[in-house]
Amino acid sequence: MPAELDIHLICDNYGTHMTPAIRAWLARHPRFHMHFTPTGSSWINQVERWFGYLTDQLIRRGVHKSVQALEDDIRAWMGRWNADPKPFVWTKTAEEILESLAKYCRRISGG
Repeated sequence: MPAELDIHLICDNYGTHMTPAIRAWLARHPRFHMHFTPTGSSWINQVERWFGYLTDQLIRRGVHKSVQALEDDIRAWMGRWNADPKPFVWTKTAEEILESLAKYCRRISGG
């Protein structure tokens, strides 16, 4: 990345991105700018789901004798995925998700 360009990082809204160590690093590197997605942002959830699918389908099932072998397997898996991609589709309505969350909250709170 050319030194004269600013770098904008888009991150989920998880607190570890703003620990004292990260804040100190960012203060020393002013060309880096942090942007946070809203909590529960759907696109980041889809990216996380894709990585979960990669983990379930390849990484947990495979035996990789080196970092290079793991990288080669991931690149091959991604090539197969990209040759026949399948979009992630939300199957629940917002109301169903909220009711599921409310049910969970009732269960853990004893109410």
